[in-house]
Amino acid sequence: MAAGPPPTAAEAYRPNRYVSLPAELDPETYDSSPEKRRAAERLAIRARLKRQYQLQLNNPNPPAVIEDPALLRWAYARTQNVYPTFRPTPKTSFLGALFAVGPILFWIAVFKTDRDRKEKLIQEGKYKRPFSVF
Repeated sequence: MAAGPPPTAAEAYRPNRYVSLPAELDPETYDSSPEKRRAAERLAIRARLKRQYQLQLNNPNPPAVIEDPALLRWAYARTQNVYPTFRPTPKTSFLGALFAVGPILFWIAVFKTDRDRKEKLIQEGKYKRPFSVF
């Protein structure tokens, strides 16, 4: 009976007990799901930021202001970089419409009620219409 194709080099590789397994061949690294990879990337970013902050904090000649890089990133995303981090939701859509259309409707109502009040006073003869060229 004929045997199947010979195993590839990656399949045939067995780790040496004296040398650690390379990350490219570690199934935990290359077989992970996208969520697992993103979580690992976030952990790596947090670890780098924490290390940078700890180095600044424990520096024998510290600067006048020790800046927390994670806090700087959060403040930048919150204030300067709003559009890439913005998520449209029903609440934000309602607030946007309210702040865009609300003042216009308010002033329309104010001018309409003022005009109606003056017109009623003119009809009753209690208010004299001001001179107008038009």
